[in-house]
Amino acid sequence: MNLTPAELARYVDHTLLSPTATAAEVAALAAEAAALGTYSICVSPAMLPVTADGVLVATVCGFPSGKHTPATKAAEAAESVALGADEVDMVIDLGLLKAGRPDATQAEIAAVRAAVPAPKVLKVIIESAALTDAEIVAACQAAEAAGADFVKTSTGYHPAGGASVHAVQLMRATVGDRLGVKASGGIRDWATATAMVEAGASRLGLSGTAAVLAGGTSTGY
Repeated sequence: MNLTPAELARYVDHTLLSPTATAAEVAALAAEAAALGTYSICVSPAMLPVTADGVLVATVCGFPSGKHTPATKAAEAAESVALGADEVDMVIDLGLLKAGRPDATQAEIAAVRAAVPAPKVLKVIIESAALTDAEIVAACQAAEAAGADFVKTSTGYHPAGGASVHAVQLMRATVGDRLGVKASGGIRDWATATAMVEAGASRLGLSGTAAVLAGGTSTGY
């Protein structure tokens, strides 16, 4: 795909979600994001508020397991918005989908959507590597019905794996151009990043952004 590094950078949520992350590391992340020209940074809720010049601030909710009640996820999201988050990436409860309850998935997404009112952006992490194709479609349909802005492949922490071209293509086919699609988890080089964009991703979650944009291989998220 004929993207320049600067163009690819605008797809990127520059990410630091390590449980050992410090305020100094988050400040360095924000500075690096500004220098690289990424779309945003993505940090844990406990690191908010964050000063980030020229980039938006995203955070996560129900991360990484998704095994939290809808009320807990909504409260976490509301606090993050109050602390300055522009975007919230929530993890669904995969067990609801596995139990054939997409209506319950839709309800929990709707609860978080109410806590993240527009123009704040809500992304829904579905852990696509842990789902069947039918479950991916059901998760995307639930996210759209609940008013989400994006569907997102992965936390990057699930043992089943991260983003795949197939999952991104299926997610894009399901939501059309009505929602964004974020690919994250295991995107560690230029070829993989651009393949995700070609497959339909409108946002990428990367931690080793500098290495990827330079054409190298990152060891990160």
